Amino acid sequence: MAVPSGPLRLMAQIYRKVLPQVHSELENWKGKALLIPDPELRRQALASLQSKAFHCEGGAIYSLLAGEKMTDAISFIVAYQTISDYLDNLCDRSVSLDPEDFRSLHGAMMHALTPGADPADYYQYRDVSSDGGYLQDLVSTCQGVLSRLNTLGDIQPSLHELAGFYCDLQVHKHVEKDQRVPRLVAWFQKYRDRLPEMSWYEFAACSGSTLGIFCIVSYAAARGHEMEQLVQTIKNSYFPWVQGLHILMDYFVDQEEDKQEGDLNFCFYYNSEEEMMDRFNHFIEEADAAIDGMPDRNFHKMINRGLLGIYLADRKVARQRNVRVLARKLIRGSGGCGLFFFVNGWLYRRLRQSS
Repeated sequence: MAVPSGPLRLMAQIYRKVLPQVHSELENWKGKALLIPDPELRRQALASLQSKAFHCEGGAIYSLLAGEKMTDAISFIVAYQTISDYLDNLCDRSVSLDPEDFRSLHGAMMHALTPGADPADYYQYRDVSSDGGYLQDLVSTCQGVLSRLNTLGDIQPSLHELAGFYCDLQVHKHVEKDQRVPRLVAWFQKYRDRLPEMSWYEFAACSGSTLGIFCIVSYAAARGHEMEQLVQTIKNSYFPWVQGLHILMDYFVDQEEDKQEGDLNFCFYYNSEEEMMDRFNHFIEEADAAIDGMPDRNFHKMINRGLLGIYLADRKVARQRNVRVLARKLIRGSGGCGLFFFVNGWLYRRLRQSS
């Protein structure tokens, strides 16, 4: 199965091949979540599957890189993204502000990338009864897919590095409010010399995406060999710029919600809207340049444009006047491809919400 290189073919394959399997996988995990004994864990698991399903839908587009192993890739992507969304809910809406708790929970994301890792009590710092094996089942599903890859040894160091950034971010951003920024700034200083010119909050955004992991696993599923060089190309293309663009868009549309909830939002740290828009455009340009050396370059460029379109089509944008005005500028600047994905995302979300 050829990797789509034009928007019409891409959307046809997403609707025909990707989304039906994603929704089947999500229904399977919803069935397991309903059986979680602890009421709070059950509530958060179901809430993450309901309100963040589009994360799995978007991430699973990378399964189109996996060729005949697309089913395996979707299984991994949905399970891994569900771990991420579930843990994010547990940390965001938790009475706990203990970094050890957050570190222990996110150990599941590292174990999911490590076939053979012994099961652990990820909830050891929480006063909860049981999740009925829900989180461990998600971890085991990811491990099962990775254990069948011939190239696991080639890709695992990069998977662990990207996941390590992600887990560090989740620990630092969920602690006591007055500790969050100092911890994030100190963390950024450790890596500053290895990064292009950016701020601490932009580095944090670059760390908060799972796209690089999905891209690596999908290519590894298709190839079965010769991943040593390609995995470095993917990692360096997706981190920091593509991942940073992804998460900055996520925070951009969530500004009003995060203000109301008192959640950390990296868009709040720009000095002005003008500076923020300049940096968004810089991320778009750098993301395009970063993927120039990738195989299936047109596919990855479409993903870049798709990220803009799908996020900016969110209903939350329409409810925030300033965000709506800025979103229009970003869409206009993203060309015909960006507009195509914006219209598609707008229609899809409203059809899904009305069904």
